[in-house]
Amino acid sequence: MKIRILSAHDVRQALPMAEAIAGMKQAFAQFSTGQAAVPLRGRVNVAPVGEPPQGTTLVMPAYLAQSGDLAVKVVSVFPQNSTRHEPTIYAAVLVLDAETGSPLALLEGGTLTAIRTGAGAGAATDLLARPDASVVAIVGSGVQARTQLEAVCTVRKIREVRVYSPTHEHAVEFAREMRGHGPIPQLIRIMSNVETAVRGADIICAATTSSKPVFKSKDVSPGTHINGVGSYTPAMQEVDADTVKRALVVVDSREAAWEEAGDLIVPMQAGLISKAHIHAEIGDIAAGLKAGRTSPEQITFFKSVGVAVQDAISGRIALENAVAHGWGTEVSL
Repeated sequence: MKIRILSAHDVRQALPMAEAIAGMKQAFAQFSTGQAAVPLRGRVNVAPVGEPPQGTTLVMPAYLAQSGDLAVKVVSVFPQNSTRHEPTIYAAVLVLDAETGSPLALLEGGTLTAIRTGAGAGAATDLLARPDASVVAIVGSGVQARTQLEAVCTVRKIREVRVYSPTHEHAVEFAREMRGHGPIPQLIRIMSNVETAVRGADIICAATTSSKPVFKSKDVSPGTHINGVGSYTPAMQEVDADTVKRALVVVDSREAAWEEAGDLIVPMQAGLISKAHIHAEIGDIAAGLKAGRTSPEQITFFKSVGVAVQDAISGRIALENAVAHGWGTEVSL
């Protein structure tokens, strides 16, 4: 038996954004229509007996019945790695044959996660943003901000990009690297403050690790679409409560959102919204079960915490392309 191993470079080649976005729509639709098995992710806290956790390892399996995709992602988060000059997060995705259960491929998971998260927001942007949206504001300048921008520019004809980062040098590097890359325009403006970045923007992508809102509702114009992908705990909040109240809110998973999405949990606990404020899962809209945007003036907000079906379908797409082009390394087990 042989298994194909794909490095980060291999995954980047094998998982082009346009294909990933199309895959996300399929995965989300299967998830929201009950055609996917996604158990709660397992968590192992790693620590010597009687001491605080040094790190956490998460196990995230998923099976998509319609497309026949089966995979398991393992993610380790060890905050102290920064003192060792190592990444805080390591991840790997194991793709399995849904007929036999045999392992088919092992993929570097950090790159896959960044692309599939960007592609998820790209799918939501395609389904929710105004067709004429042409100005995007990126709040953040890390790996996820890069794939967010690529995804948005894949589904809309963007003429102007504005980027804001608290660290100016990071924004400069972001602009230098992303300008003119694929569908991304040459015009990337580095903004000195977040207010000028988001005012008048048609699309706002928040991709930070901030625990406090990164922009204010008063700066969000009618008709704006917002992607929120950075906050991932009940206490983190990138998007303020006023914006959430104004917006048509769409999530990737209702259950996961009410467990992990501080952007929604904080205003609900304050009595500002109820669980009914979530209009739909993005899979409901992808499957045609619910409408998305209903007017040009409507503000739409896609809150993503990530669903394992995204990894499963991304793994299959990457594997198919890798086999077709001979990418990766085959080893015998």
